[in-house]
Amino acid sequence: MLLVIPSIEISNRQCVYQVEEASGKLTNFTPIEIAKLWRRENAKMLHITDLDGVRRGIPVNIDIVSRIAKAVDVPIELGGGIRTFDTVKYALEIGVYRVVIGTMLIEKPEIAEQCIDTFGANRVILGIDAKNFRTMFNGGKDSGMTSMSVALNAKQLGFRRIIYTDILTTDEHRIPNFDGLKLLGQKTGMRITSSGGISSLEDLLKIQELEPFGIDSVIIGKALYENKFPCQMLWRICEAGNYPYTARI
Repeated sequence: MLLVIPSIEISNRQCVYQVEEASGKLTNFTPIEIAKLWRRENAKMLHITDLDGVRRGIPVNIDIVSRIAKAVDVPIELGGGIRTFDTVKYALEIGVYRVVIGTMLIEKPEIAEQCIDTFGANRVILGIDAKNFRTMFNGGKDSGMTSMSVALNAKQLGFRRIIYTDILTTDEHRIPNFDGLKLLGQKTGMRITSSGGISSLEDLLKIQELEPFGIDSVIIGKALYENKFPCQMLWRICEAGNYPYTARI
């Protein structure tokens, strides 16, 4: 069964996306409130991106992340600005279950290997942001390496899971690179989380077809906030009426 992981993107201590309620009204939830909302709607894991951390190269909203980890009873996955051993260590100490590194592997692979050796492959995973099959790092710079070569290098160091972001633009909308996901799974034998580009149930079902190739989970952001999936309107109606189990936070 494909695991759906809601995404919380934090910038300036706020959520990037607003939640569309049953009435159509857009509501600004705090990062902690939105984490509780996704948990009430049965999320089994949450993915948090510190966008300020991406830009500055160090986590900026780590105190908020810590509060989220204490507020929900599911694993928290954190990415954004995690580029040193001490940052990985601190994130895990404050309650983050799993950290995502990318730039560290490109710039300092020996530190990435140290993190894997110290904390294990379940707690430290690789994030690959791809564009035209090239790996981006440090907030959008071209590494000069293909996604495949980065993934295989990481596997040799002991990495076992990848969060793979590779979004294609069609005439109608943006979609995940389904063929790229399949190829990466086939060639590396690693577990893969697809991230970005999901905008409909049809996209989600296409990802599910890739489970035999190691794609076992998907991170969804904007589409969840905009109620793009059939069950969500029912949840919003329940929340508006303060009904049990999906009550307003």
